[in-house]
Amino acid sequence: MLKDIGFADKIIIYKNAGIKVLRGLVRGLFLGKTRGLLLIGRSVQISHGSHIRCGKNVKFEDYSEIHGLCSEGLIFGDNVTISRGVMIRPSSYYGGDLGKGLVMGDNSSIGPYGYVGCSGKIEIGSNVMFGPKCSLFAENHVFSGTDSTIKSQGVKQQGIVVEEDCWIGSNVTILDGVRIGKGSVIAAGALISKDVAPGSVVIDKRNKDIKSR
Repeated sequence: MLKDIGFADKIIIYKNAGIKVLRGLVRGLFLGKTRGLLLIGRSVQISHGSHIRCGKNVKFEDYSEIHGLCSEGLIFGDNVTISRGVMIRPSSYYGGDLGKGLVMGDNSSIGPYGYVGCSGKIEIGSNVMFGPKCSLFAENHVFSGTDSTIKSQGVKQQGIVVEEDCWIGSNVTILDGVRIGKGSVIAAGALISKDVAPGSVVIDKRNKDIKSR
């Protein structure tokens, strides 16, 4: 993997990885469960760690925020990467309504500066790739009543499922109640508001399936 990289660059890579491993050893003591190496970058914010479970070689990169307060926990499989600046938020930082949480399968990753609003349950299968700045919103505000404020009418939470072996391009937004089928590709900038059949390629903001793999 590193055979084409110069010796000096390898030293830097190993040094940076070693520092992340050391952080993981210390901060992993405050998580619910870890099954292997945990690598933690600079200025990572982790709260309510007792609700967080990690498999082997999980990476929380620089400036990510992992908020663990939820009813079903945050569960990360083996070789999961939470990239720089990602925010995972199931519940309010100050209590209130308790969200459900997140499950991520093995070898899946969320790209830089993504937002995962898992107040409704979000399930991400194995080998799923999210590009930078993707947003997942697993709840919707209720606004049917006109005699009261939208805020007072609360929310509904159907949850989001992204099945295994999907590629989600950069700046994709996935709304509550959506299931994206196995092996699908969602092009950059798409807004996904309804289910996507397995093996689909979605390349516009109207969920139009242009072709099948």
